[in-house]
Amino acid sequence: MLSILSVLSRWISRLTLAFAAAGLVVMTAVIGWQVFARYVLKDSPAWAEAASLALMVWFILLAAAVGVREQFHIGMTAVTDALPPGLAKLTRALSLLIVGGFGAAMGVWGGELVMRTWHIEIATLGISRGFSYLPLPIAGWLIVFFSIEHLIAESRGGKVEPLWS
Repeated sequence: MLSILSVLSRWISRLTLAFAAAGLVVMTAVIGWQVFARYVLKDSPAWAEAASLALMVWFILLAAAVGVREQFHIGMTAVTDALPPGLAKLTRALSLLIVGGFGAAMGVWGGELVMRTWHIEIATLGISRGFSYLPLPIAGWLIVFFSIEHLIAESRGGKVEPLWS
């Protein structure tokens, strides 16, 4: 069971991180175009700022979810690594429960925000405002999933193998 979960988690993590990285690249290109258009063409595109903000929300939240799996958030290991083994295991579990609870809150209330704003259009982009908020519930439920993976591994005396070291 854990091996299937681990394989699925690694696949989801890679895919999510690739999607977030692509968003960063596209946002950089959009901002580059906006700067070029503003200073060289003297005609800044109206859509560029809204597009870059929407892309930024997407890639930041998705990368943050992957950060839970990869444990590259400093607060997740700084304190627990300094504690005795028994207490460290307990605090890691507590930390993962809190992080998972935060992810569930993002999932539930982020989903509600998406539903309440789906009918509102971003005028300069012609897309739903809810689409801009969609990464909130997605990242939230990914955080829950990755926290559960860590909790299962911890309960069995193991660790989640990161994608890179």
